[in-house]
Amino acid sequence: MSYTHLSIIERSKLEILHQQGKSARAIASELGRHHATICRELRRNETQKPYCAERSQESYVQRRKSSVPAGKWTPQQSVLIEEKLHATWSPEQIVERLRQEGHPVVCFKTIYRWLYTGRLVKGVLAVLRHKGKRQKPVETRGKFAVGKTISQRPKEVRSRKTFGHWELDTVVSGRGKSKGCVATFIERKTRLYTAVPMPDRTALSMEIAFGVVASQYPDGAFQTATADRGKEFACYASLEEAHGLQVYFADPYSSWQRGSNENANGLLREFFPKGTDFAQITDEALETALRLINHRPRKCLGWRTAHESFSEELSHLA
Repeated sequence: MSYTHLSIIERSKLEILHQQGKSARAIASELGRHHATICRELRRNETQKPYCAERSQESYVQRRKSSVPAGKWTPQQSVLIEEKLHATWSPEQIVERLRQEGHPVVCFKTIYRWLYTGRLVKGVLAVLRHKGKRQKPVETRGKFAVGKTISQRPKEVRSRKTFGHWELDTVVSGRGKSKGCVATFIERKTRLYTAVPMPDRTALSMEIAFGVVASQYPDGAFQTATADRGKEFACYASLEEAHGLQVYFADPYSSWQRGSNENANGLLREFFPKGTDFAQITDEALETALRLINHRPRKCLGWRTAHESFSEELSHLA
């Protein structure tokens, strides 16, 4: 049987029996308690002459209040955590990055608990990301005679040990909206993610968008590109000739072969949900979303950010 503290009723009986001159063992027998429990209770309140049940209960309540641990929550720590939550970091990303920087940290589950109890951001759960399950998209675009398939891609690309290998895709506006969309690019090793607005999902628009991204980085930053079989990538031969890279195509209905890009597109959808008209999205809004995504610490990068990892790789090309 588990131990329980003395109740006010038991203390009242103890007071009466003690006043009658009963020994600790006799009182314990009457109350169905161990004699050591009675001895500790009398010794703990020995300043009371005679023993008083009411005052003993009050002392007990005060001791219980002071025995509750203060916990690890502090106003200073909450400010730091809330800052990262508003920067779209997950609780696990916050904890691991702070640990690497030498800050005192708590378990990421504790951050969730503080959120649910209203101790952080007033309990506004909208700061948390991924909500609900994702539905597998259905391919509705036209097709064309693709070039090299993903089975022909060098094995080192899959291992992510070399730099300069990208995955490409498009994220489109909602049904019934404009033809506006964004071309998305992610570097496989560093997970740097970028996007360029396009007026429509055509091969010419994709060729222009690719040129915009490639012009921002030095030679060697683009070695291969892996895309799906959408018609916007019918320009692959022009891309190979103009930028000196090799373009590979994933197998039909095999989005997992471009998992990094699919995942990053999901992160972008957190800022621009399904139904968004990308023709109405400003360059500043898109840039802000990309900055937040690329400045989150990533578990797969040892809790470094994609921006930090990409910058380091670019320094090796200089």
